[in-house]
Amino acid sequence: MKLFRFGEPGQEKPGVLGSEGLRWDVSAFGEDWNEEFFASDGLARLETWLAEHGPRCPVLPEDVRLGPCVARPSKIICIGLNFAGHVKETGAEMPGEPVVFFKATTALCGPYDDIVIPPGSEKTDWEVELAVVMEKRATYVSEDEAMDYVAGYAVHNDYSERAWQLERGGQWVKGKSFDTYAPIGPFLVPAGAVPDPHDLGLWLEVNGERLQESNTSDLIFRVPALVSYLSRFMTLLPGDIISTGTPSGVGLGLDPPRYLKPGDVVELGIDGLGSSRQEAVAFEDLEETLSGSGIR
Repeated sequence: MKLFRFGEPGQEKPGVLGSEGLRWDVSAFGEDWNEEFFASDGLARLETWLAEHGPRCPVLPEDVRLGPCVARPSKIICIGLNFAGHVKETGAEMPGEPVVFFKATTALCGPYDDIVIPPGSEKTDWEVELAVVMEKRATYVSEDEAMDYVAGYAVHNDYSERAWQLERGGQWVKGKSFDTYAPIGPFLVPAGAVPDPHDLGLWLEVNGERLQESNTSDLIFRVPALVSYLSRFMTLLPGDIISTGTPSGVGLGLDPPRYLKPGDVVELGIDGLGSSRQEAVAFEDLEETLSGSGIR
């Protein structure tokens, strides 16, 4: 069972990847993949419902737009410098504790939507990451209990405007939060369908060139540690997203550094979670479209 959302931006409906790879419209289930759904044991209820109703659900066309695989959560929490190779390429010191920052939830978009380069941006960068979606409210959770609070996993591209992130006051959230900077999906894969989230290959290509390739076994701080750590400082709500960090191969770390320009195509994926694709476009080219689409 893999969950997705489909339809126009701001009007997405719930879907499930069913048998034989068919995309089912499960609007009849009556719920979106949001905080209320996860908090009310929604994954188990959905599985029971699908056993009876799934084969009778409408089948969606292949070209239907996919939105973010979860509805807008209360927060997107990101972990920086969480792969040793990425720490090395940035010249930073190995972190003694997780490096935590936020990403605005308005940055969420679909896995195949365009990545919009902001006005004046010259350093828009890419970062393939494993996203963790919370299932239950978590406060002061131990590492031993942490995985019981996880709903599932998804592919996330943590786009970053490096000048805004590093050269304008050192506040990372500014470089992470522009519209379309958080494509997530295509699917939310329930935790029970992922045998080991710490043994997943992840990769990213720009214009067909493989630039990032690693495995989540190289995470410095693993999922239980992150959930437990974050729950000491804030309440994690059902549907919240934790993005666990990126491996080496980002544009900032190349010699010379390389950043996205209009027309570039970014493709990325994680074993068992699917792949996504974004084409870079200039903000000026999409301003009129964005204003009327609900993305902004």
